[in-house]
Amino acid sequence: MLNRYVKKILKANIYDLVEKVPLEKAENLSARLNNTIVLKREDMQPVFSFKLRGAYNKILQLSDSQKKRGIIAASAGNHAQGVALSAKRLGINALIVMPKTTPEIKVTAVQHYGAEVRLHGNNYDEACQYAKELIETSGRVFIHPYDDPDVIAGQGTIAMEIMQQCTSPPDAIFVPVGGGGLIAGIATYIKYLYPSIKVIGVEPDDAACLYEALKARNRVVLKHVGIFADGVAVKQVGEEPYKIAEKYVDDVICVSSDEICAAIKDIFDDTRTVTEPAGALAVAGLKKYIVNTKLQNKKFVAINSGANMNFDRLRHVTERAEIGERREMLFVSEIDEQAGSFQQFCHLIGLRGITEFNYRYSDPKKAQVFVGVKMQNADEDREQILQMLEQHGYSTVDLTDNELAKVHIRYMVGGKAPGAENERIFRFQFPERPGALLRFLDKMGQKKWNISLFHYRNHGSAFGRVLAGIQVPEKDNEKFDAYLKDLAYHYWEETDNPAYKKFLGS
Repeated sequence: MLNRYVKKILKANIYDLVEKVPLEKAENLSARLNNTIVLKREDMQPVFSFKLRGAYNKILQLSDSQKKRGIIAASAGNHAQGVALSAKRLGINALIVMPKTTPEIKVTAVQHYGAEVRLHGNNYDEACQYAKELIETSGRVFIHPYDDPDVIAGQGTIAMEIMQQCTSPPDAIFVPVGGGGLIAGIATYIKYLYPSIKVIGVEPDDAACLYEALKARNRVVLKHVGIFADGVAVKQVGEEPYKIAEKYVDDVICVSSDEICAAIKDIFDDTRTVTEPAGALAVAGLKKYIVNTKLQNKKFVAINSGANMNFDRLRHVTERAEIGERREMLFVSEIDEQAGSFQQFCHLIGLRGITEFNYRYSDPKKAQVFVGVKMQNADEDREQILQMLEQHGYSTVDLTDNELAKVHIRYMVGGKAPGAENERIFRFQFPERPGALLRFLDKMGQKKWNISLFHYRNHGSAFGRVLAGIQVPEKDNEKFDAYLKDLAYHYWEETDNPAYKKFLGS
């Protein structure tokens, strides 16, 4: 088997369209993890994904009569672009079936290359089934995204390039896994020529078709797959990739969506490029592997498999990256509803980096405060914060791993507060530095005005944005205005803002 695939890889005549992309050291990640980390930059291909390799290699093998019939493919996006560009280069008519959940950027790119697109189903498997039905009526040749020897060989050219570009053999290569074509191609070449190098697959924990298949010792069909990493949202690993993987893949690691987001940030910090979730899988798995094994001074390769990211997904990625890196802790604490208690609570948190504060008056005795705190050492800091709050009598619930809290609750803290009399609403612009929030609270604490609403979220810029509600008796309005002037933070009063009156006003 290995000999046959290596011959196919060596004969793959794809470089009139495919780029031999760089193998690039990730300097920041290497220093942080005490290992040499190098990235195979498949995000730099003409279609911003490795999928072009397999698609082009397969289509090149078609006979003239097959090319005249036209081709059809099913894909969540990257294979579709590879097929479309290959068909355009060779003058072949192409029809692509894509899931309805495919990011718009990928759909537009396929259409740009001249292929016809039909949207069907909610995942790759449903789109693939529909594409196979269309074969019967159209007579087109099906170009499978992963379960085909010529596609697998095309992807295997990555392994050949890695070994040509490495000054010394790596200890392991980390490979993202969807249907398994990429890892099958990598494994056949590496295990034939360099059997000591480990080949390690990485999958999302909500789409782990290869992991579950290897565990069951048989291909399984997942009941449900998550679509955050849409490029690898596959219910069942391919038949041919599975045969190869069960013999030649050393391990498969599963990672969470938050860990993928953290890996996207790591790649950006080193390369200034934004990979798609599936494209960052290998780095996420590599990081987890190093943490679990505690290996140092080794050389690891991670394949950056794609960069077809919808711009509007960046909001979610940036929100979750710090949690995925275990650098942010989320929790809710109960404090007394009285003037000065918020200030006292913040003094207890001290000069730790605050990423978020959400609070709205709702009860005359107790207040629930939603807090985000930066951490340096995840487990130690988390435990230390929880113990400290408990020792000082604050009832606290850790929400760092609570999906409901992370996705929804953090944005829904608020509502109308009938008991918040004489409330004035302000937007503040704080300098983003330790102690800025405490200065605000300390100055207000001297005046004994009660905070009835507070929302702060770190946005990674030089200034933090704060929304605050402060109960100021009418007789104190002049004093309060003087306080604002003395505070010297930029602010805008929003008491008459219709959005406040509709959703937050008492």
